[in-house]
Amino acid sequence: MFVSDFRKEFYEVVQNQRVLLFVASDVDALCACKILQALFQCDHVQYTLVPVSGWQELETAFLEHKEQFRYFILINCGANIDLLDILQPDEDAIFFVCDTHRPVNVVNVYNDTQIKLLIKQDDDLEVPAYDDIFRDEEEDEEHSEDKDDGSEPSEKRARLEEEIVAETMKRRERREWEARRRDILFDYEQYEYHGTSSAMVMFDLAWMMSKDMNDMLWWAIVGLTDQWVQDRITQMKYVTDVGILQRHVSRHNHRDEDEENALSVDCMRISFEYDLRLALYQHWSLHDSLCNTCYTAARFKLWSVHGQKRLQEFLADMGLPLKQVKQKFQSMDISLKENLRELIEESANKFGMKDMRVQTFSIHFGFKHKFLASDVVFATMSLMESPEKTSSGTDNFIQALDSLSRGNLDKLYHGLELAKKQLLATQQTIASCLCTNLVISQGPFLYCSLMEGTPDVTLFSKPASLSLLSRHLLKSFVCSTKNRRCKLLPLVMAAPLNVEQGTVTVVGIPPETDGSDRKNFFGRAFEKAAEGTNSRTLHNYFDFSVIELKAEDRSKFLDALISLLS
Repeated sequence: MFVSDFRKEFYEVVQNQRVLLFVASDVDALCACKILQALFQCDHVQYTLVPVSGWQELETAFLEHKEQFRYFILINCGANIDLLDILQPDEDAIFFVCDTHRPVNVVNVYNDTQIKLLIKQDDDLEVPAYDDIFRDEEEDEEHSEDKDDGSEPSEKRARLEEEIVAETMKRRERREWEARRRDILFDYEQYEYHGTSSAMVMFDLAWMMSKDMNDMLWWAIVGLTDQWVQDRITQMKYVTDVGILQRHVSRHNHRDEDEENALSVDCMRISFEYDLRLALYQHWSLHDSLCNTCYTAARFKLWSVHGQKRLQEFLADMGLPLKQVKQKFQSMDISLKENLRELIEESANKFGMKDMRVQTFSIHFGFKHKFLASDVVFATMSLMESPEKTSSGTDNFIQALDSLSRGNLDKLYHGLELAKKQLLATQQTIASCLCTNLVISQGPFLYCSLMEGTPDVTLFSKPASLSLLSRHLLKSFVCSTKNRRCKLLPLVMAAPLNVEQGTVTVVGIPPETDGSDRKNFFGRAFEKAAEGTNSRTLHNYFDFSVIELKAEDRSKFLDALISLLS
C-alpha cells in the first residue's frame, strides 16, 4: 500500500516504538539512513541498524531479529519482490519500504495491512489495476447435486447440459483472464529502472516536519548525485530534482552579504555550481582527472596513441603549461584557476564535448575543505566496496556511513584516495579490454569477460564497481567502434567473484543511446536463461541485472541468453 501522508502514517507510528532498519549497501541508501538517523535522534526513537547487501542477508537478519521487533524499515531494498513471500513474517509485523527500485511488486502495492510503501506517487509507476491481477477465489462451485426431486429424466438432462455449458464458459473466461494477467504482468515487470532517490524522499519528510537541517540537505544532494553518477536516472529527471534541491539550498544557505562576520570560520555552507564533469579534479591533478574521467577518456579515446595526442592538443588549445596541469590542483597558479572552467568548456566545445559542465552542488567546511557532491559519491562508494581482505562488509558499511558526517573528514579523504585507485584501475582495465578486443558481439548483445589474473580484477568483483566499469566500458566502446549496429547494443560483462567456489559476477547494462530511458531488461532475461538451462545462478542482489553464476555454466547460460534476446 502506498503511504499518502508520510508524517501521520509513518513517522508518528514509529516515533514511540523500537524499530529495525535494514539498509542496502549503496550511497543513496546510506544518505537516506543518515537523514532518518538524525530525525530519530531529534525524537529519541530507539532503533537497530542492520546493513544488508542482498536478499540472503535480509532473510537471515530478519529471522534473527523478528522476535524483538514489530516495525521494520527497509531502505533501497524490498519494493521489487513479494516481501511477505520471502520473509514469511508474523501477521502483526509491519514493513515500511523506502526503495528506488522499480517496478514495485504488485502484491506489495495491494497489501493494505503489512506493507507500507514510502514511495512518491508522482513517479511514473503505471501499476496494473487490482482486478486485472487478482481474482476472488470464491468460484461458484455449486455443482448442483443431483437431487432426485421427482422431475422427469429429460428435464434432468437439460439442466445438466446447461450446467456443463455454463461451467465450460467459466473455465474459458478464467483461462482468458489468466492469459491476459500474464501479458499485463510481463509488460509491467519486463524492465527494471529507478525512481526518486530515497535520500530525497527522507529529506522531504524532514522538511514537512520542519526538522530539516543543512546536513540533511547535503545528504539528499549526495543521494541524488549517486543516482546520476551510476546512470540510474535520466538526465531530465536529474535536472528536475536538482531544481527542487536548489530551492532548498537557497533557503538554507541564504546569507546577508552586508553583515560583518556573517559566517564563522568553521561553518558549513552548500552552494549550487555549474561545474566541470571531471572526477575528483579538485583533489587530484587536472591531467589525472582528464585521463581517468569516463566522459573525457572515451571522447579522446585515450587508450590509443592518437587519443593521447588529442589530449596534448586539448591542453595546448587551453594554453595551460604541462607543469601546471600535472601538479596537484590545489597547487596550481591562482591566476590559472580563476577562469579555468570557462577555458576548459571553450576548448571542450571545439573537441566535440558539448556537456563538459554539469549542474551540481558543492560543500565548504570553513575555508579549507571543499567537496563536490560527485567527489563524496566516489569516496563513499570506494569505502563501501573496499577490497581490503581484513575488513568485513559491515565494517566497510560503517566506515562509509561515518565518512558522510562532517566530523569525520579524515575518513572522507581516505575514501578519495581509494576512489582515485578505483578510477585509475577502471580506465586501465577499459584500455586493455579495448586494445585486446575483449568486447565481442554475440548477436543481440556485446559480451566481455575479465579473466582471473587480470591486474586489479579483485576491485571489480563487487556489484557497484563492476556496474560502473561496465557502463564506462560500453561508453568507451561506442566511441571507438565504427560498426553502427554495435553502437546500439547492450553489454553483458562477467568478472571472477570467488576462485575457490568457481563463481563469477555477471552484470547486464542497457544500450548507450542519447535518448536512453535507463530501463534495463536483463533482470528478467537472466532469470529465464538460468531457468531454461538449469544454470547454477544466485539472484541475490537487489538489482536483478546483477547475478552470481557458476563459471562452468557460463557458456550454456550465454547461449540461452542469445537465443532468448534474438
